[in-house]
Amino acid sequence: MGKVILVLSDGLRYDTAADGMGYLGHLVEAKLASLYKVTGELPSLSRPMYETIHTGLPVSEHGIVSNKVVRGSTKPNIFQCAHAAGKTTAAAAYHWYSELYNRAPYDPIEDREVDDEALPIQHGRFYTQDDFPDVELFATAGMLVRRFNPDYMLVHPMGMDNAGETFGSDSSQYRSQAIRQDKWLATYLKEWMERGYTILVSADHGINADGMHGGTTPGMREVPLYLIRPGLPGLGRTELKVSQLQIAPTICKLLDLEIPETMKAVALV
Repeated sequence: MGKVILVLSDGLRYDTAADGMGYLGHLVEAKLASLYKVTGELPSLSRPMYETIHTGLPVSEHGIVSNKVVRGSTKPNIFQCAHAAGKTTAAAAYHWYSELYNRAPYDPIEDREVDDEALPIQHGRFYTQDDFPDVELFATAGMLVRRFNPDYMLVHPMGMDNAGETFGSDSSQYRSQAIRQDKWLATYLKEWMERGYTILVSADHGINADGMHGGTTPGMREVPLYLIRPGLPGLGRTELKVSQLQIAPTICKLLDLEIPETMKAVALV
């Protein structure tokens, strides 16, 4: 039975990841991982891309067209499919994920910590502040993995997005955050690989020098996708461009789930 962790680093540009994330770069260089360049869907905004990544659908089909759309997902998605198949799900993520896949609107008291087998995200720890420290988020994710051994786990730090929106993508603060995030990830990735997890590291969107995203430029759209499969060789830095629509069917296939007919893009594995 496959187990998957998706690390979705909010606001992480492809070039910043490739240049600054040394541990992930080592895995790529040693061909223990594959690195793809993802052309993100539009608009390059967070909530629409959270839904795209988990449904494999563009915004014109799933209907989460902006960050202002506050409702649950109405399309087959990874959490729903995994839950229906009897698998265990977990997330350490921004509260918009709770609204998309558990219940909306988000209640900061009732929904902050959930352990409920009836919910699509059964074990969730959610935060509401964009400057919530990545180091704490990763520790929360590590706790969920050890405590519940989920089949599908979402890890969603907001540090890159916060640094980018505050200082811009050309700033030392943004680049330094990528280096710190890679450092914190290294220990967790090693443990998760030893636990038999396939790990994907990607992003919802990039950001530009003005601290903006939502548009069509490469800096706002191009994000990395690192694929790490324990016990299997990687392809290294592939230079291949793949679609963000391929992530959902890829994760479903890795989880040994039947891929919904709505996920029409080809899985990467």
